[in-house]
Formats: sequence, structure tokens, C-alpha cells
Amino acid sequence: LMWESCKNSATIREGASEEDPEVRNTDEQGDGEYTVCWDPLDGSSIVDNNWAVGTIIGIWPKSTGLIGATGRDQVTSLVAIYGPRTTVLVALDDGTYEFSYGCTPEGCELPDGSFEPWICSRSAIKIAEDTKIFSPANLRAAQEVPGYKKLIDMYMVDKYTLRYSGGLVPDIYQQFTKNMGIFTNPTSDSSPAKLRLAFEAAPFALLVEKAGGKSSDGVTGGSILDVQIDSVDQRCALAIGSANEVDRFNDWVIDGN
Repeated sequence: LMWESCKNSATIREGASEEDPEVRNTDEQGDGEYTVCWDPLDGSSIVDNNWAVGTIIGIWPKSTGLIGATGRDQVTSLVAIYGPRTTVLVALDDGTYEFSYGCTPEGCELPDGSFEPWICSRSAIKIAEDTKIFSPANLRAAQEVPGYKKLIDMYMVDKYTLRYSGGLVPDIYQQFTKNMGIFTNPTSDSSPAKLRLAFEAAPFALLVEKAGGKSSDGVTGGSILDVQIDSVDQRCALAIGSANEVDRFNDWVIDGN
């Protein structure tokens, strides 16, 4: 469906899928303006459990393309989640918005009593600086990274709420519904981080940072949006969510304080 949509769009010039990590030209007329990258089914390892999964999309302009660009060059990004409801987060100029699809078989009811397939269900979402919700990925790395073990222990001792499914989309998406949260996926020698920069980390980071949250590349402590994309399937570490918790991650896990 995504490839077909790209090929049928006059505004898209290139596409790349996480399932086929190569930038391919889709613009037969030569007038396209955007490069679209997508993870069509994020959470494929948990789909057999009938848990929530999703689709992640990042869009880059013709002026940068993908290779050599950064996540900050994106013109927008979208994340769809397929659960009891189908909703989509969209990065707009003035923040992050959520749209809901098919609230009832007739559609979603508007204030005037009419129905539309899609409605804006959350406007200009804000992620608080502090949180009591944590989603710790790559826990194996805690055996090699003392700061990560210290961080996990702090979450437990201070009675943070664990909400982690193993699916990137639901584990970060909850930050927009709960208005708080921290997702951590550090890297270590024997347990390297495996998130994909262009297909996963950069699109989500644009949404989170537009909502007032922060992201970390897990190595320097800088925003994941400032990491240059040197290959389509480039992997990265990531901490993302409530600003003060991302700062704590950088301080404890990266700086070792």
C-alpha cells in the first residue's frame, strides 16, 4: 500500500521501507518534492500476541533527501497505532496532533451532529518534564552499563510505573496519551542498540520534541534529530520522552555520574 501510494503521488520522489532498506525512485515525471521512509509494521515480533502495533513514517524534503540529512530536516512525521482504536500522531508546524479514525461504523461525530472518517482527537499535545512512567528496552545492557542498572534500580525503588510491551510504537505512543513517560534503549558491546535511525528514532523524536519532550542519541547525549543519516539501515541507541528524565539518562548512563 505504501509503495503504491508513493508511486501514485505527484509530490513524492523517493521511498524507502524498513522491510526493503534502499531508497528507490518513485517519481516517473520528475516533479516530486519529498522522500518518504516508513516502517510498515513496527512491532512485528508481538503481532502474534494480538498486541497493539503501528506504522512509522518520516518525510524529508528534496533539498536534503535522506542520505546526509538529519532527523531535524524532516518536514513532518507520522505514527499510526492499531489497537482498540486507530489513531495517528502528526507533527505539524505548531506542535503534535492526534487524529482518530472510525470512532463508530458511521464515522466520528462532529459538534454539529455530522460524521467524518477522521477527527482531531488531541491538539498541541504536551509531554510533561517529569514522569513516573518508564519503558526500559535492552535491559541486557544493564549488565555492562552500570549507569543503566543504577537508573533501572532508581525506577524500581522510587516506584515508577512500568509500562513496556516490547513494541516501539505503543511504548512511546503512551507519552502522548499520558502526557509523560521515558523510553530508554542504550547500547553496550555485547547488547548493541538496534533501533533504525531513519525508520524509527528520527520520526518519533520529531513528534516528541514538538510536544515539549527531549531525545538523546544514547552516545553523546545530543538530540537524535541531530545525528546524520549515513546509511538507510543505520542503527542507533535512544532515550526519549519527558525532558528531565532524558537529562537523567544522559547524566547517569552516558556520563556515568
